Amino acid sequence: MVCSSLAPDFSRTLSDDPETRFFLNGRKVKKSKRVKKGDEITLQWTEHFFDSLEPQDIPLKVLYEDDSILVIDKEAGMVVHPGSGNWDRTVANALVYRYGDSFVAEHDQEKLRPGIVHRLDKDTSGVLLIAKTAKALREMNRQFKDRQTDKYYIAVAEGVFETRRGSIRTSIVRDERDRQKFSASEDPDKGKKARTDYLVLKQYEEVALLRVHLFTGRTHQIRVHLQSIFHPIVGDSIYNRKKDDSPLLLHALSLSFDHPETKERMKITSPMPQRFKDKLLN
Repeated sequence: MVCSSLAPDFSRTLSDDPETRFFLNGRKVKKSKRVKKGDEITLQWTEHFFDSLEPQDIPLKVLYEDDSILVIDKEAGMVVHPGSGNWDRTVANALVYRYGDSFVAEHDQEKLRPGIVHRLDKDTSGVLLIAKTAKALREMNRQFKDRQTDKYYIAVAEGVFETRRGSIRTSIVRDERDRQKFSASEDPDKGKKARTDYLVLKQYEEVALLRVHLFTGRTHQIRVHLQSIFHPIVGDSIYNRKKDDSPLLLHALSLSFDHPETKERMKITSPMPQRFKDKLLN
């Protein structure tokens, strides 16, 4: 991506933000616009900093911690960053309470923000990595950007799968009518390329337990990809039309990465949540 190479702090998440604007030679364009040598690219984006976050005493389940990083098992229903409709009781609030003013990472040497490296949807549980130092934040951001991490999830999906293994490779595009939703597209010129591989761990009568390998980190990627092959995730209120009382059965099972200081390859795993067992054993 040309923009990220010119502006290291400009992430894929920011490029998807509706508030982000792209200009080519002074004219506003779509982010997919092709450029040529000599073109002048201007970016306008908004970043939300949390130096005024209210510390809140919220228990966190710690899977691993040292001086550089923290890895937690995020609960389903907990928001990672404050945002519209969820301004408190977030992971960020809990981290500011846990670490105080020391839990920050420098940005432009003026502003401060918590060092949350990646995100999980509110209703997705599991492994979440946090950088505790500016150096760790930069290194882990680089690994995610360069796809040097390995991310595995488990999910319970609707229906009977015809094959035990599968690979879903499409573009992920934002819904023009509902900016909170995404869809899969076979058009390579639309959206962003995404790859999701799955393995059926156990097929039940009406649902299947899957292990999902995420090769790219697009918003709602697993949810969109499974819905696109007519196997939406159980309890998905956005992409599954089947209405029931089940919570979203999507869980970040493991994350592998190189430690930002020691360079040791690490794999952090979170066990299957009780809500999965309640669904599969009943």
